[in-house]
Amino acid sequence: MNNPKSFNSVAASVQPLEASAVGRFDNTLPSKEVLDIWRNANAVCFDVDSTVCLDEGIDELADYCEAGKAVAEWTARAMSGSIPFEEALAARLSLFNPSLSQVQDFLEKRPPRISPGIDTLVKKLKDKSTDVYLISGGFRQMINPVASILGIPLDNIYANQLLFGSSGEFLGFDTKEPTSRSGGKATAVQLIRKAQGYKYMVMIGDGATDLEARQPGGSDLFICYGGVQLREGVAAKADWLVFNFKDLINSLD
Repeated sequence: MNNPKSFNSVAASVQPLEASAVGRFDNTLPSKEVLDIWRNANAVCFDVDSTVCLDEGIDELADYCEAGKAVAEWTARAMSGSIPFEEALAARLSLFNPSLSQVQDFLEKRPPRISPGIDTLVKKLKDKSTDVYLISGGFRQMINPVASILGIPLDNIYANQLLFGSSGEFLGFDTKEPTSRSGGKATAVQLIRKAQGYKYMVMIGDGATDLEARQPGGSDLFICYGGVQLREGVAAKADWLVFNFKDLINSLD
């Protein structure tokens, strides 16, 4: 399921990116306050696409359904925060209207590619009795296998749900899910915190929707992961910018 060649190519591309970014960002080293909160977090919430996984799930599904380029352009706009998330989600899906059989075939032929080090990081957090959540604008049908690989309970997933008719035809997505609209990840984090009473929560991701989760009643920290996609406007506002999950793993010691 894991592709060593893909991991190596990604790792190789990260090194010069990290080196060039050090001079452009002043948040690649955590402050003492940031480090203390990270080490004492009761819960860590991860974005999935381009963070836990190497790919943008909806882009990959669209590519499988032969609508990859058009959908990828919408994804880039959505992740920059330039248009409402729900508008971008509906527009992208309408470009290819995936059927249930297409989704099932896609999952069988293109299993998720996990980012290097994320399995070790999740295990280390769990060993510290830190609860781990996956919060995504992607779809549960594609995220459930990721959670299974990492040993994350399905109840700890906040994501969207594709809807299909009795013949497997595409009907849309569940608009009742908080992550189906702008500000949804922030809402999800707030719901988790209110329900569980966590003292410290951390959000890790690469996009504008992940940054939004850092607000009163939401996450205390936003850690930007730039190992797959570096969105400069988001990275600049992060409490901590990392390019390799090893930095987060080692900092827990």
